[in-house]
Amino acid sequence: MANNGKVWASVGAAAVAILAGVLTIEGGFVDHPDDPGGATNHGITEQVARDNGYQGDMRELPKEFAEQVYVGQYVAAPGFDKVIAMSPAVGEKLVDAGINAGPGRAARWFQQALNQLSRGGADYPLVGTDGQIGPKTLAAYQALERKRGRLKACELVLKLVDAQQGAHYMSLNKPAFIVGWADHRLGNVPLSRCADSVKKDPP
Repeated sequence: MANNGKVWASVGAAAVAILAGVLTIEGGFVDHPDDPGGATNHGITEQVARDNGYQGDMRELPKEFAEQVYVGQYVAAPGFDKVIAMSPAVGEKLVDAGINAGPGRAARWFQQALNQLSRGGADYPLVGTDGQIGPKTLAAYQALERKRGRLKACELVLKLVDAQQGAHYMSLNKPAFIVGWADHRLGNVPLSRCADSVKKDPP
């Protein structure tokens, strides 16, 4: 398979495109009675909005505010920008899952997938499943790429993160949301996107 995917000019450019896709899926204002997050706009819950200084009506929450929160809390803070640099597809999966289910949970799914794919530590050292993307987690993904190849490593991680995400949704017993979650949040990053990359800065 030829590695002829899209080459992003920078991590920032890839992140902007990822967030644009998330905003499209999240849509505008929603206040579903069965949603424990309560009033939500552009995917930002009222609690998250208040924690980040927004005091206005949730119906009027600006998209630009949501984008800033996403960049700070759902891309940079959990270290997903570093994953985007290695694999935009895996990074997109983690950002999207993090926005929907929490960045710590998405990071743990990534770490658990890496540990399973190491075959019990036979291929590279196991990592802690603490929800923090640090040097050891990034090194494990790089080791998986060396072992399985760049495209296959990405494909395997996407499949295992999707599997964990699906199991999480089913455990919540929220029938009003399961169709939308399954339709929009599982398999939402095509395996063909594993060929995408970020342009490397010259040494």
